Amino acid sequence: MSYSRFAIYYVPPVGPLADFGASWLGWDVLHGRETPQPDMPGLDDITMTPRKYGFHATLKPPFRLAEGQNVPALEAAVSDLAVDLAPAICDGLELTTLGGFLALTPQDDMQAVRRVAGGCVRELDQFRAPASEAEFARRRKAGLSPAQEALLTQWGYPYVMEEFRFHMTLTAGLLQDDIAVWSAAVRRHLPDLPRLFVLDQIALCGEREDGRFEVIHRYKLTG
Repeated sequence: MSYSRFAIYYVPPVGPLADFGASWLGWDVLHGRETPQPDMPGLDDITMTPRKYGFHATLKPPFRLAEGQNVPALEAAVSDLAVDLAPAICDGLELTTLGGFLALTPQDDMQAVRRVAGGCVRELDQFRAPASEAEFARRRKAGLSPAQEALLTQWGYPYVMEEFRFHMTLTAGLLQDDIAVWSAAVRRHLPDLPRLFVLDQIALCGEREDGRFEVIHRYKLTG
């Protein structure tokens, strides 16, 4: 399989939460295949944007390989990183609204998961091709703070390091009047969430020719 971009994600382990995410979005990122969605009017529309990425939390945002780098070297580097990174533990996930879209986020301070994400961004950055001027312009349309602008310049993405917020996206942006309706729909389908959230693995994912991401390999955090 040939991939145009790569990313480091948290993808939940096989089980009820992973099954829910694949069904809700209509795409199983772990196995790289479509899945039937619940029969709900409008669900296909509000999940169209996050569907291509699958049910995940971004740790290192999608990037093109830098000149001179290759996939085997990237895989080896991710494997080495996982050996050095310790798992992160925090209070369980909860359904929240971020900028008009629904997502699952940790209930408490995200310092532990921010440590893992920061390690992924920093230690694998040699594999990231520099962002293009078009990518910079697209990010700046959101109206970045000085800190976010500095992160964009250094890491190619404005919401990393101290600006990172772990989230597992469930919808595209929703109208204010629709948030309560879709929140209730998500809760009807969500499995019981663990009281503690453990981030003990990372996944190297690739963007396929059809624009959708799939897991290439998972790595246990053993630091």
